[in-house]
Amino acid sequence: MDRIEMAGHLIRRLHQQSTQTFQARMQAAGFDLTSVQFAALDAIAQQPGTDQAGLAATIGFDRATIGGVIDRLEHKGLVRREVGAQDRRARQLHLERAGVKLLAACRPVVEDLQADILAPLSSAERRTFLALAHKALGLD
Repeated sequence: MDRIEMAGHLIRRLHQQSTQTFQARMQAAGFDLTSVQFAALDAIAQQPGTDQAGLAATIGFDRATIGGVIDRLEHKGLVRREVGAQDRRARQLHLERAGVKLLAACRPVVEDLQADILAPLSSAERRTFLALAHKALGLD
């Protein structure tokens, strides 16, 4: 089988394209945020008080490296960690006011750039692609 026909290769290339598009559009809009950082902020906004393990599971990121993502967001003043009420070893995550404001400001850019990622596809093809991606990931 030729690598160009391998799902893994195509998914890796699409991921590269998605990441490059995200970074270019965010930088052009004046935002210093990676796609993983955006996903983390968005997930924390939707699940205030989640812990790092829960966040990693929610955004599909490696538990071993999510701490570094949270460290950077905390250093930027976007997220805070609080000791858990039930489990003092757990650190619950919350958005700081700056995180809420940044998320609200950059969300329209992120929503708009989604069309750029799949620009060669028609609207109907994009809907089909998204439905198939959800199914492949077991999200349907």
